[in-house]
Amino acid sequence: MNIDTTSIAGYTIFRAEDTGSSAVEPSLQQPLVHPLDQLSINEITLAAKIIRQHASPKELKFNCITLREPLKAEYAAFRERRGPRPDRKAFAIVLVKNSIVCAEVVVNLASGAVELWKEVDEVNPTLTLEDLDITERVCRADPRVIEACRELGITDMSKVYIDAWAVGFDERWGHDRRLQQGIVYYRNSPNDNQYAHPLDFTIVVDTEREEVLSVDIRRVNGERTAVPLDEHNFLPEFIGNQYIENVLKPIDITQPQGVSFRMRGNELSWGQYKMHIGFNYREGIVLSDVRVDDPTAGRQRTLFNRISVVEMVVPYGEPSAPHHKKHAFDVGEYGTGLMTNSLQLGCDCKGAIHYLDAIVSTARGDPAVIKNAVCIHEEDNGLLYKHTDYRDGTVITARDRRLIISQVITAANYDYCFYHIFTLDGTYKLEIKLTGQLNTTCMHPSETAAPYGTEVAPRINAHNHQHIFSLRIDPEIDGPNNSVVMTDAVAADDPVGSPGNPYGNAFLAKKTLLRTAKESATSYKHETSRSWNIINPNSLNETAHTPVGYKIINNNCPAVLAKPGSMVWKRAAFARESLFVTPYKDYELFPAGDYVPQSDGIVGHPHNSTILDWIERDENIDNTDIVCYVQFGLTHFPRCEDFPVMPSEPVSVMMRATNFYQKNPALWVPPSIVAVDASSTYAFSKGNHSAAQPVTEAATTGGSCCSGDKPRL
Repeated sequence: MNIDTTSIAGYTIFRAEDTGSSAVEPSLQQPLVHPLDQLSINEITLAAKIIRQHASPKELKFNCITLREPLKAEYAAFRERRGPRPDRKAFAIVLVKNSIVCAEVVVNLASGAVELWKEVDEVNPTLTLEDLDITERVCRADPRVIEACRELGITDMSKVYIDAWAVGFDERWGHDRRLQQGIVYYRNSPNDNQYAHPLDFTIVVDTEREEVLSVDIRRVNGERTAVPLDEHNFLPEFIGNQYIENVLKPIDITQPQGVSFRMRGNELSWGQYKMHIGFNYREGIVLSDVRVDDPTAGRQRTLFNRISVVEMVVPYGEPSAPHHKKHAFDVGEYGTGLMTNSLQLGCDCKGAIHYLDAIVSTARGDPAVIKNAVCIHEEDNGLLYKHTDYRDGTVITARDRRLIISQVITAANYDYCFYHIFTLDGTYKLEIKLTGQLNTTCMHPSETAAPYGTEVAPRINAHNHQHIFSLRIDPEIDGPNNSVVMTDAVAADDPVGSPGNPYGNAFLAKKTLLRTAKESATSYKHETSRSWNIINPNSLNETAHTPVGYKIINNNCPAVLAKPGSMVWKRAAFARESLFVTPYKDYELFPAGDYVPQSDGIVGHPHNSTILDWIERDENIDNTDIVCYVQFGLTHFPRCEDFPVMPSEPVSVMMRATNFYQKNPALWVPPSIVAVDASSTYAFSKGNHSAAQPVTEAATTGGSCCSGDKPRL
């Protein structure tokens, strides 16, 4: 098999040409890799060949080829050295050309056998970047699109750009067509900001047949809306002379002795943490097998079996057509992994960086490499702990640092930066920064943007919308069987003046054990500062006499605002609540369904179950193997300050150790400063130093400045 390479859209494509041999060569001689590592270039090539031979003479289009992760029990047995190494397997979704057949395929790469070929109907898989390119190419050449542009005075179709979106829903066509909607823009020059020039029509395209089905022109009072031609650009070629130089001095981040984390393949060790970093076309980063070394307990303890972002929805609030069907599911409809950027040192990441490449597949079944898809680095994180004794002036300070595992994706106009963050006090945090450009539409002179949008520039309307993410947490808090307890801060029931509350100041944490999946469907309450504890009822904290746990802190969690019964409300059912908990089931991952494009959210679909189906089973979630779906995000009312390019807006969710440890787990971190104020003399740890001036700068993160040398003043 000969392999050549080419580069397309930032991907390095590896194209394999068969040498004539018809035999499938299984991967028995390949080096051993971690069972959770993403498929290699060779494994994707091999999987595609096995599937083609199995399906011959049918011609196939590959929607995805990705790792088929081992069964949870199978991997646990391997990890605990009581079972064999799981076979490497590939999972693929294929479309049979010139038909409506969609099939799921599982390939055993060790044996070279297809273990599953399952045809699924009335579903549509993820839209790929190649599908998006088809929309723009087909639309530009369509006579109806050309005529719609000509009526607006546009005759050069090379200046017309079409953002391809999943159609959401369209009553005019069913599941026998694979649809996209094209949102149309204009550029005055090659690098002009197209979102400053939205056009007044949209297009519906059949991706598989490469056919324009409809050109939907939005007329106001029977009139077309002229293209807003004022330029609103932000690239250096347009505004370079407006930059202000020499005001901001450089900030350099250096680690002269190197980073503190260690990589063994895709397994990471840092401080007390150990974990595996995986990647796939749909979820992007997947963190697995997260553990900690607990020096107090003298053993390694499990935290999370698997963490990933499994869905997000961006519903828009403008009710008029065609905007009513704009609600992008960027994970399920496009794939977070497929939209991942190649990161650049000094721009996306600063400091001492370790990068991981990502490997995805193309429609031909060729492997494609995204260089530097995942960034791993450390940052100073301010104070870890500090105390000053006001009596004798004793001061102790330790500085925190955080390990960040990140990726950045571009979803048409929006850019999302995902940061998986671990800190030395046992905290995990997912922070997402939203940036990029607003989705815009043009305004007729008779229209106003309010109440469903903001006029961010003359005759340019940016509609109200939401960004709601779903973080899937497969916990293993000190063991496989966990429960969830909802905690609300409430005033004591005892009235003022009663024996139990004589002064009326008593309050407590009201704890509610969530016993079944239906009981778990809960939302954040500002009035009670609601949180949720994932606990292990079989492992008690010896000091607190309560189960060990990790607390979900999630106060950035708006519920979807679409009305009950609406299509958005049905399709994005996961966004109705802040938390859902279900018992673990292998390969039950995606709360909006395995097949999101053109889904309708109905309960009981034979090939596309959603969180509603899982909750409807109302199974036990107490003291068993569970999965938590945590929803968080923001409601965005656009501002002029968001145009033409948005400053980053962060949103996050956090999990903190709660009676998991016996004491502060970061006491192993050497202090940055220990000082005693005695008669104007500072006594520093590891040596005494007189100081004629106050100390204004101490040590760098994570070590002691008190090494016997005089501190910097």
